[in-house]
Amino acid sequence: MKIQRPISNKNIWLGKQHDVQIDRPLHSTHPRHPDIKYELNYGFVPDTCAGDGHEVDVYVMGVDRPIDRFTGHCIAIIHRKNDTEDKLIIAPMGINFTDAEIMTQTHFQEQYFDVVLIRP
Repeated sequence: MKIQRPISNKNIWLGKQHDVQIDRPLHSTHPRHPDIKYELNYGFVPDTCAGDGHEVDVYVMGVDRPIDRFTGHCIAIIHRKNDTEDKLIIAPMGINFTDAEIMTQTHFQEQYFDVVLIRP
């Protein structure tokens, strides 16, 4: 059973540790848009439900090789103003990135949306 964990409640996510399953590893291509190449490992938090009815999506920063699973902490949320889902930014414990680093590294996909970065 999936647990409804609204991403709008940033206190559930920010600064907390999360287990992530990767379904689009680093350097893979988007399943419907082959021109989009993933510059970060991209996946989801299992057993959750986001605004689109699927699991809550995440970008994993700070890992420079393709992975299948990851455990890290949420350092930010990308809020998409013109979409039904937001994205968590997960990093290794004790590692942080600047707003500019996050926006640069997620630009390959987030450039198509009107986004705001939410920080703790």
